[in-house]
Amino acid sequence: MKAFIVDRYRKKDAVRAGEMPEPEVGDDDVLVQIHAASVNPVDLKVASGEFKLLLPHKPPFALGHDLAGVVVRVGSRVQRFAPGDEVYGQPDQDRIGTFAELIATHQDSLAHKPKSLTMEEAAAIPMAALTSWQALVERANLQKGQKVLIHAGSGGVGTFAIQLAKYLGATVATTTSTKNVDLVKSLGADVVVDYKHADFETVLHDYDVVLDPLGGKNPEKSLVVVRPGGKVIGIAGPPEPDFAKEAGLNWFLRLAMTALSYRVRKQAKRQNASYSFLLMRPAGGQLREISALLDAGIVRPVIDRVFPFESTKEALAYVETGRAKGKVVIKVR
Repeated sequence: MKAFIVDRYRKKDAVRAGEMPEPEVGDDDVLVQIHAASVNPVDLKVASGEFKLLLPHKPPFALGHDLAGVVVRVGSRVQRFAPGDEVYGQPDQDRIGTFAELIATHQDSLAHKPKSLTMEEAAAIPMAALTSWQALVERANLQKGQKVLIHAGSGGVGTFAIQLAKYLGATVATTTSTKNVDLVKSLGADVVVDYKHADFETVLHDYDVVLDPLGGKNPEKSLVVVRPGGKVIGIAGPPEPDFAKEAGLNWFLRLAMTALSYRVRKQAKRQNASYSFLLMRPAGGQLREISALLDAGIVRPVIDRVFPFESTKEALAYVETGRAKGKVVIKVR
């Protein structure tokens, strides 16, 4: 099958077009003919080797985390899906590879595609939606009337998280650039901080939750705007010791993450707040709940551009510029 392959970790030109064997299908697996995939910043981090300690993949491997497509074959223990079903989801973390014609993944990683969406629209959903759900619903337990700050509101996670937070009844603030102010307002943002003209930590205060997809110094600055007992949830790092322990990582990685997160954890203690790192996991059950919101028109995908399969490298390069509004999609079939 045709695929876009990482032969070795490197920051530039890490992906090539090539051929890979058709994936094996286990008893609990679903083989999917991929019609569309979408690009996520984590794809670039995986290809460069930046995440190889957290998400180890043995080269050569196909890249890609989001998919929408049609079931071709199912394993002997699969009951939820049958050949011909339209599905979407994110494959198991150890079997990524949606920039390809076929993929096999555990049935629990998939859900039936929302009827109201095209394949390209559905492919834009899984990682961004599951990240938002697991941060705001599962970890933050965001409630009606609370205040949430969502950084990078025009990005893939941001565009979905704003809509989800509004559905949950929260007051939503977001950060974005001048050109994207109207977009984030149209998604439901109540307060918009244009980072080209203001520093969010000087104008926002008493927030219950902050969702940060940016990393760097942003988590520390975000702790300034939360109330006592508030939560900052980072999806770009730094990982902290609790995450390392729950993930079952070795002593060296636990020590490294303790050091990397020292400043932000110290800041959180000083602010009487909390900081945690979230590594999103595939979850077909949560996608089924998200599908209901999509088909009801409560949330919608935001797509910047659709690239043909043969232009997958160009799609990755476009995402790397950081200028995409919402998601970038690859039309595989």
